[in-house]
Amino acid sequence: MVTYSDKVMDHFMSPRNVGEIKDADGIGEVGNPTCGDMMTFYIKVKDNKLEDVKFKTFGCGAAIAVSSMVSEIAKGKTLDEALKITNKSVAEELGGLPKNKMHCSNLGADALHKAIEDYQKKNKKKK
Repeated sequence: MVTYSDKVMDHFMSPRNVGEIKDADGIGEVGNPTCGDMMTFYIKVKDNKLEDVKFKTFGCGAAIAVSSMVSEIAKGKTLDEALKITNKSVAEELGGLPKNKMHCSNLGADALHKAIEDYQKKNKKKK
């Protein structure tokens, strides 16, 4: 049986920032074909900072907890600071993940980074 930390269980049972931002500035979607987890991150950017971060995740408890933690860590950070959020730092913030669930932590940071890249591409075109 998989054992999760109290922090993982807390974020799984009461995920923060769940939902969709209708007029999002950036959207990032990733999936893991191995386990079927799908994550979509939505960001709202103001003055080069992540004003709002929301997510929709279809997946296991670890994937939901990772999404929740990434959204909490990223909110209020500058784009550069948010791009420095790593898969390892997310897993550490959650008090660790079982070895067979570490791939979930990869998805969370990757989805956030894709949303930021999407925002940056859209803004490059506007200039």
